[in-house]
Amino acid sequence: MAHAVAKPPRVTRRRTGGPARRLPYLLIAPAGLLMLGFIAYPMLSVLYYSLRNYNVTKPWRNGYAGLDNFTRIFTDDPQFWDTLVFSGKWVVTEVLLQLLLGLALALLVNQTFLGRGLARALVFSPWAVSGVLTTTIWMLLYNPSTGISRYLADAGIGTYGTSVLSDTGTVFWAAVVAELWRGVPFFAILLLADLQSIPRDLYEAASVDGAGRARRFLHITLPHLKDAIVLSTLLRGVWEFNNVDLLYTLTGGGPAGQTTTLPLYVANTGINGHDFGYASALTTVAFVILLFCSILYLRLSKFGGEAK
Repeated sequence: MAHAVAKPPRVTRRRTGGPARRLPYLLIAPAGLLMLGFIAYPMLSVLYYSLRNYNVTKPWRNGYAGLDNFTRIFTDDPQFWDTLVFSGKWVVTEVLLQLLLGLALALLVNQTFLGRGLARALVFSPWAVSGVLTTTIWMLLYNPSTGISRYLADAGIGTYGTSVLSDTGTVFWAAVVAELWRGVPFFAILLLADLQSIPRDLYEAASVDGAGRARRFLHITLPHLKDAIVLSTLLRGVWEFNNVDLLYTLTGGGPAGQTTTLPLYVANTGINGHDFGYASALTTVAFVILLFCSILYLRLSKFGGEAK
């Protein structure tokens, strides 16, 4: 007698659609709308005005300009190229010096010594000072009547009444030093945090194998800090390129335009010159330059890759 083969029970799958599936998107929707409002809209508005003639003091000339503003930038504006070259010089000098000094400070305060907590607080404190207040401090230090130059003149170094901010031969390095005081703690903070995550066993094993301090630094410390260095230099490079507050309040872009960066030129064109269409075109060009340089830097540095 043949036995009937029992069929396995039918499994029904429950669909996971509906309100539960849409809930994550609903939760992040407010943040997404805020990002669109505070990021996308300003970018699109700048792009819109870059294609127009928009000068509030000459409304009869306002209207669609097409690519005329961009043509003017690359063919009929030597000040654009001067400010772009100075911006590159400023960024490379600042980021390189801040990285070297910040790494040195991070290695120093990473050691164990009496008063390390106080030393760390003193090293990191300039980062909490605003750009305008930093400028005020350094303007007092550079004051020819009451600042450092007076005491140097008393010691026989230099002459009385010398202003390093009005001399084209010294103004660049005077501004560099002021920005270093504020920017070095940024690197020190990030690199110190990464230094503390390096396993001590690696240094102990290297010491047992006879590796000296220099070899431990080159083969353990630097490879471990690679991603932190790449990220911090990229962020600081973008910030220094967009630096306006310190240079504007310290030198005003002078003397004779010697310390005018591209963003400062944009600010002067839009605020002082009231030519917002051309300023928007300059901003668009600066954005494209920063985007290209950032992508190229990340590709060349192989950010996120394994250190060899």
